[in-house]
Amino acid sequence: MNARPTDAYLARFQKVLGYIDEHLDEELTVARLSDVAAFSKHHFLRQFSDLFGIGVYKYVQLRRLKRASYQLAFRDDQPVIEIALDSGYDNPESFSRAFKKSAGQTPSEFRKQPQWEPWRDTYEPLTALRTRYMQPKTDTRAVRLMDFPETRLAVLEHRGDPNRIGDSIRSFIAWRKQHHLHPSRHATFNIFYDDPYQVAPEDYRIDLCVAVDRDVSGEGIVDKRIPAGRCARLRHVGSDDHLHASIAYLYSQWLPQSGEEPRDFPLFVQRVTFFPDAPEHEAVVDIFLPLR
Repeated sequence: MNARPTDAYLARFQKVLGYIDEHLDEELTVARLSDVAAFSKHHFLRQFSDLFGIGVYKYVQLRRLKRASYQLAFRDDQPVIEIALDSGYDNPESFSRAFKKSAGQTPSEFRKQPQWEPWRDTYEPLTALRTRYMQPKTDTRAVRLMDFPETRLAVLEHRGDPNRIGDSIRSFIAWRKQHHLHPSRHATFNIFYDDPYQVAPEDYRIDLCVAVDRDVSGEGIVDKRIPAGRCARLRHVGSDDHLHASIAYLYSQWLPQSGEEPRDFPLFVQRVTFFPDAPEHEAVVDIFLPLR
């Protein structure tokens, strides 16, 4: 089979994966999904499972439960019953049984204190599948040079194992709510001091940041600034599972060809739209590489 028909075949199933992301709240029947792929419903189930190594029903369930886990962990104002119904379950009891079987905790237990290591083990096959088959929409040709203004930040410093960052995010979200710093009015940034693939877990450093116009430090929050200066900006659209690839493009391809040199400030990003509020493949992150 030559490359062109293979690519066209794969693109039809990638369209299905994107469609599932966008319609998790709806009934996703084989007839509906096979129609999206423009394949016969009589063959679609086997085509999907043989290509991806997972059945379509299991895939949809894992996508819904992963979104539910983000809602439980990071959106504590969303009732469990609403999350259950959005996940395709008729009642909280059936949702709780399915969630515990998947994550090892009931929804209430996970909301109170997520156990991230077994959760990560559960969803690693899903992450691997999507990393392989769902490439981000990032246009690597669309790097823009810009003058970034000085920005004052309130920062929670995460130090240590990147697999534990979920706990820091939960603490940061709770603090922001307490101080009425909603993302719609106060921009969200991350400052990356280290590449998690290049440092020991205990040495990993990242800042969780919100733009502020006053000093709100205290309670584990510190006051910092992003200095004014030139930056290269690349918009990444898609899962954080692909964010490393977009950052690597800036360093390995764009920077050597640009004639530019990095400035003495770490790479940082602005979170424009968030999963689970937006479908995971439509989350938007602007990557900023500070330049001299």
